[in-house]
Amino acid sequence: MPFENRRDAGRRLAGQLLHLREADAVVLGLPRGGVPVAYEVARALRAPLDVIVVRKLGVPTHPELGMGAIGEGEVRIINDEVLWKTGVSATELDEVERRERVELDRRAKLFRVDRRRVDVVGRTAIVVDDGIATGSTAHAACRVAREQGAARVVLAVPVAPPHALERLEEVTDEQVCLETPGWFMAIGQWYRDFAQTSDAEVVELLHETDRPRDGGTTDDR
Repeated sequence: MPFENRRDAGRRLAGQLLHLREADAVVLGLPRGGVPVAYEVARALRAPLDVIVVRKLGVPTHPELGMGAIGEGEVRIINDEVLWKTGVSATELDEVERRERVELDRRAKLFRVDRRRVDVVGRTAIVVDDGIATGSTAHAACRVAREQGAARVVLAVPVAPPHALERLEEVTDEQVCLETPGWFMAIGQWYRDFAQTSDAEVVELLHETDRPRDGGTTDDR
C-alpha cells in the first residue's frame, strides 16, 4: 500500500517536483480528491493553488466508468472506445453531459465564491489529481489549462496505469507519476485511507494557501 492518504501522496509527489520551484508555476488541483494532494505540492513549491474544475461523464449503468469528461470553457472529451463497448446512445450521453454541466458550474461558483481564479497565462500549470484511471478527466483538465493560456502543462499524479499516461502525452509537456502499475483496478487500492474529500475541505485548503506565508504575500495575479 504505497500511500497512507492523499496528503502523504502529495508530500511524496512534491519531492519529485522540486525542479519546478523556479518555473513560475501554478498548481491546479482537480476537485475534490486532487486538491489535498495539490495542496502539499503547492506548499513545497511555494506556488499558488487553484482548482481546475472538470467532471467525468460516467456510463449510466456504471457511473464509475468514464466515457468522457467536460471542463470549464466548454471543453469536452469523449472516449469513443468506451461508448462503443457500453452501447451508450447519443441521447443518453447528452443527458449525462447536461447533468454534469450543471454540477460543474455549481462547483466552480462554490470554490471561487470569494476568490479570483489564479492567472496561468504564460506560466507552468501543474495539474494534480489523486490518481488516474481512464485519463478522461485529466485529459480535459490539461486542455483547460492550455486553453487558459498556460505556457507549459505538467501532469503530476501519485498513481496511474502506463496506458493512461501514454494517452495523455498529446496534452502534456511533462508527466510526473510515482507509481505506474501494470495491473490496475482502481485508484483507491493504492491508498490506505481513501475517504471522500468534502467540498468544505476543498474550500478550506484553498483559503489556507491564500494566507501569507513567512511574512510574504500570496500571488493570485
